[in-house]
Amino acid sequence: MKLKVYTDTSVFGGCFEEEFEKWSRLLINEFITGNKFLMVSGITIKELSLAPRPVRDIFEEIPQSNIKYADITDDVEKLAKQYITEKVVSAKFEGDALHIAIATLNMADVLVSWNFKHIVNLTRIRLYNSVNLKYGYPLIEIRTPMEVVDEN
Repeated sequence: MKLKVYTDTSVFGGCFEEEFEKWSRLLINEFITGNKFLMVSGITIKELSLAPRPVRDIFEEIPQSNIKYADITDDVEKLAKQYITEKVVSAKFEGDALHIAIATLNMADVLVSWNFKHIVNLTRIRLYNSVNLKYGYPLIEIRTPMEVVDEN
């Protein structure tokens, strides 16, 4: 079974940062070859539309058949607001809360990001998941691309 990997914009931008390039490109290549499904939302698409052309080009290399589009529903917005109410993140970072809620409610196998401040952070991961449990939602795996790529 192929993993559904919800990916935020930082992974695409990471293709152009020395520290993250290797792992971002390996993961993108797994999406291109169809070894994993890329899951994105309207938020990711909007953020990519504002990114430099080379970053957008990376996304466009991925065949549409290997992309799953996740919806932003009322339940997603409600869960994202719960993350803010429970002070997992502040309202200023509502986009990050939405990424987590979208991945959770659209049953992503894992969310990947290079955002260490608001997403890939052990304290925040535990807080996101405590909110999920409190309101009856599933736990969400949150990792960096380095932890998700298949190096074989």
